[in-house]
Amino acid sequence: MMSSLLKEEMQRVLFRPEKHRLVEFIEIEEEQRGRHFLCVSVSKSKEVQISVVRCQKAQHNGCKKSRRIGLEDSYVKTEVWALQELMVLDGKDPDTDDPCFVMHFDTVRPVKAVSCAAKYSLARCLVALGDRHKHTELRLQNFDWTYVQPTSIYSNRGDCMVLMRICFYAFNLVCLSLCPVP
Repeated sequence: MMSSLLKEEMQRVLFRPEKHRLVEFIEIEEEQRGRHFLCVSVSKSKEVQISVVRCQKAQHNGCKKSRRIGLEDSYVKTEVWALQELMVLDGKDPDTDDPCFVMHFDTVRPVKAVSCAAKYSLARCLVALGDRHKHTELRLQNFDWTYVQPTSIYSNRGDCMVLMRICFYAFNLVCLSLCPVP
């Protein structure tokens, strides 16, 4: 719930004025004070952008009304790249629960996500957007591929999964009805 409110606020304050749609964001840890996010947005011309955003909390002085008057969190993009500039996304070690990864642009940008799940969420988003918007194929290193692009039917919780469960239960009922009762 809180992340959806944060996403709406960042969309309204930072991305909508630039005519971008915020697709995904994860919280990251940085040395500077404040909260930091790694954001993925798409422009109207289908250009995918990766940016580091710093959030600075507004000073409310204990007054709830001041929030509505215009004292809202400020968001600043501190670094921006295009997806096609990303040559390699390196997860560092797929065998450990490590939230650190490295993005290889012209320079190397280390990132520490707040969780390993956030790291994989970002990787899934970048791969999907790269495929959807016909960018060059993103090279992933040191990621567990089954978490990035799951191939099992259990990983897709859509209509197919619901239909499969209904069929499974129906098959079980038929089998049970054919069994003789002692």
